[in-house]
Amino acid sequence: MHVLILGGTTEARRLAGLLHGTPGLKLTSSLAGRVASPRLPPGDVRVGGFGGTDGLAAWLRDHEVDALVDATHPFAATMSFHAAEAAALTHVPLLALRRPGWVPVPGDQWHEVDSAAEAARALPALGRRVFLTTGRMGLAAFADLDGLWFLLRSVDAPEPPRPRLMETLLDRGPFTLEGERALLRRHRIDVVVTKDSGGAATAPKLTAAREAGVPVVVIRRPPVPAHVPVVPGPEQAARWTLDRLEECPFRAVG
Repeated sequence: MHVLILGGTTEARRLAGLLHGTPGLKLTSSLAGRVASPRLPPGDVRVGGFGGTDGLAAWLRDHEVDALVDATHPFAATMSFHAAEAAALTHVPLLALRRPGWVPVPGDQWHEVDSAAEAARALPALGRRVFLTTGRMGLAAFADLDGLWFLLRSVDAPEPPRPRLMETLLDRGPFTLEGERALLRRHRIDVVVTKDSGGAATAPKLTAAREAGVPVVVIRRPPVPAHVPVVPGPEQAARWTLDRLEECPFRAVG
């Protein structure tokens, strides 16, 4: 049985680790290729796009994929729709592995928006020293805010267009609460911008901001296919996959 896992997320790697070495199971993970030095999961790995819905459907057919898990980033909505459409075309069972979004708690000063452009419009009224944690993609939305200073945290260095007054911190999670507290103090951050990525790896910044009384602009998640079954964690996705393996008439025996 051949399983294709879409995504280079923490959850995708964890799922690959749980499934790797299972008798009768062939495992392939597909990474988008947006990070120069990604953390590779166990098993076979391919890097790069498929060429849209038709390209993914062709790949599923050509490589005889029996089950598909969409474990992409919560903001990779285009890929999620391609996965749903390709699975429907090829009749391949599809599961979405989506980490739960963050939920505000008492003391949070959240300003929820629907896009980076809307976040940029909200910033001048909230602060002047911005901790930007939305990644290096989409910086163009903030490029014209010349009166604000930005600290961008990103795995890879950004390219123009980008804000004129910006310092880049190359780093990747998980991050600690003490580290996030120190970062806010050191750079005198008075507003944070983040995507609602969910998960524990980057959540400490929200706690640090709450403790410091710093407002947070939260970009809501984009819509995803509504008809695809969803699980919140790798363990549930592994169970779903192993159930498919038990049903597969061609699986290896012994």
